[in-house]
Formats: sequence, structure tokens, C-alpha cells
Amino acid sequence: MLALAMARKTAPRGYHHGNLREALIKASIELVEEGGPDAVSIREAARRAGVSPGAPFRHFPNRTVLMTAIAEQATHRLHEAIFEADDKAKTEPPLDRLRVMGRAYLRWALDHPTHFAIVSNRNLIDYDSSESMKRENGELQALMSQLLEEAGAPAAAKLTARALVYGLARMHIDGHLPQWGGASPRQARSMMDAALDLFVAGLVSQPESSVRPARRPRSGP
Repeated sequence: MLALAMARKTAPRGYHHGNLREALIKASIELVEEGGPDAVSIREAARRAGVSPGAPFRHFPNRTVLMTAIAEQATHRLHEAIFEADDKAKTEPPLDRLRVMGRAYLRWALDHPTHFAIVSNRNLIDYDSSESMKRENGELQALMSQLLEEAGAPAAAKLTARALVYGLARMHIDGHLPQWGGASPRQARSMMDAALDLFVAGLVSQPESSVRPARRPRSGP
């Protein structure tokens, strides 16, 4: 009994045996929430998780690998949220499904600002080395492309849609929305929904070939 009590007293706190990787990710997220991405170091994550400074290195040899793991977790959760929302809207028209997809993206970013702040900053992570992020991002882009194509939207709508939701989410993360009237989470959601609705309503439901550029004015008489 005495030996058991001593073992419990000296055991590292913050994680269960076999879950060190998750404990380090959780500790790093807490550090980002408290001091931003610059506050994260492997040693500090180890201290927060209750392990020796050298313990994390078999999971995360450097800070970039650690931040990439957080981004992979974020991408997976965002992927799940969007496809779960789309599954419930399968019978809806393409533009309605596109709206559902956009709202799911924005809701997730609002509810998980720390994860979004990391996954949206390519300077913090090694995106090209992550097969899971590339695969899941590709599946999200494929769904968006499919819905836009079925709606007859022009090709430029794909980049515009991505820029809209990403830009709105990033404005929230960077603290810009209050000056535009989105001081509270409820106001932010309302503003984002209104911007998304405006974009969807403005999509042209016809083939791109029928959308011709404006004619240049003639230089001569």
C-alpha cells in the first residue's frame, strides 16, 4: 500500500500512460490560448504536461512538428463538422448545400479559434509533409467544387467562396470584426451569415461560357 501511494505521488500529472502525444497537443493549445503561437515550445509543453523536458522528442522532434500535429487535428475536426452538416442537407439544392457548408466552416472557426489560428497560418506548420491535411482539404475543396459546378456558377466562384469564409474567420481570429459591428459572438455569427447569404444569392446560375467580359471602348471614331 505504501509503495502504491508513493508511485501515485511521484507519477507525472497531466496525462495517462500512452496518451503523451495528446497531452502535449492539449498543453500546446493552452499555451497558444494564453500567449499566442510564440508562447509554444516543446519544453514548456512538456512542463505543462508534467513530463521531463526530453520526453516529448520521440513524438515531436521540433516545434514545427508539434504545431503541424495540432493543425492536423484541427483539419480533421473541421472536415468532420462540414461533412456532418452536408450529410443532413443531401436532398437540398446545390446552393443551399453550399450555404450549409459555409456556415459549418464559419461556426467551427468561431467555436475553435485557437485551432483555426494555427491551421490557417502556414508559417507555423509543415503543410506539405502532412498527407492527412492534404487529403482532407482536398475532399473539402472537391465538395465545394461539385456544389458550385452543379449550381452552374462561374469558375472564379470557387476561389471567391474560399476567400470569403476564410477571410471572415480570419477577421474574427485577428480581432477585426468588432469595428464592423461584430462585437459579440452572436453579432459575429449574424454578420458572417449575412455575408455568406449575399454571396450565395449573387452566384450566377448559368455556365461560365455565357458570362462574357465587358467590351473595351473603341479607340477610333
